[in-house]
Amino acid sequence: MVVALPILLMSGLTIFNAHPRLYWGQFGANADAPWLEIGSAQAVGQAPVGFAQVGVLRIETSGILGASRGSDGRWQRLAFPHWLTIPSSYDLASARLWHFFFAWILALPLLLYLAISILNRHLWRDLWPRLAEVGPRHIWADMAAHARFDFWRAGPKPYNILQKMAYLSVLLLFLPLVILTGLTMSPMLDAAWPWLLDLFGGRASARSFHFIAAMALSGFFLIHFLMVLLSGPVAQIGAMLHGGKSGEHGA
Repeated sequence: MVVALPILLMSGLTIFNAHPRLYWGQFGANADAPWLEIGSAQAVGQAPVGFAQVGVLRIETSGILGASRGSDGRWQRLAFPHWLTIPSSYDLASARLWHFFFAWILALPLLLYLAISILNRHLWRDLWPRLAEVGPRHIWADMAAHARFDFWRAGPKPYNILQKMAYLSVLLLFLPLVILTGLTMSPMLDAAWPWLLDLFGGRASARSFHFIAAMALSGFFLIHFLMVLLSGPVAQIGAMLHGGKSGEHGA
């Protein structure tokens, strides 16, 4: 999954470059008003100006989003730059192949992990928050401990409340959401399972939810990686591989 997530994100950004707008509802096209657009404007004889627009808020993002220089040094008018996409050149067909292949690599281990976590009660025993943990005072104390890089404040329990909230959000919300919305964008599956379109309010809404879930997973991935580095990468990765020792915290 660590390998699959970055490849899915980067190939997904290439697919997004084909139509860098997001809508709500059944359909979305150039004539419709998007809630998110990443694009560029260009005056005659001048370099393009990249922008990201959410509703009426527009932010200039030249050099990163909307307009950036390619590997040859020339300006490219793409939503996401070449160094953040797979393939690095705009190739929608290849990006879809990468995306669909690694979607299986993400989904199958996830289903296996969830099945095992339910059967051995790991989900309820270790990850589900206890009533005392969800109080504002307890959550604030854990946030303050993380701000001080004190990752072991909670004592011998395997997971603190911030970890539990993050892991459950990923396992029970964002990963299932990104998979189901990906399926909803398939015309073949829509014909077989039309309830998917009803569930998300249309293919355009499913694409928007897919993008939001992908960004949330990317944020979790980066923060999780940073926490592993700050709290001792050798011990943490070892604990991930063999299940950890009694009294150790997860990353």
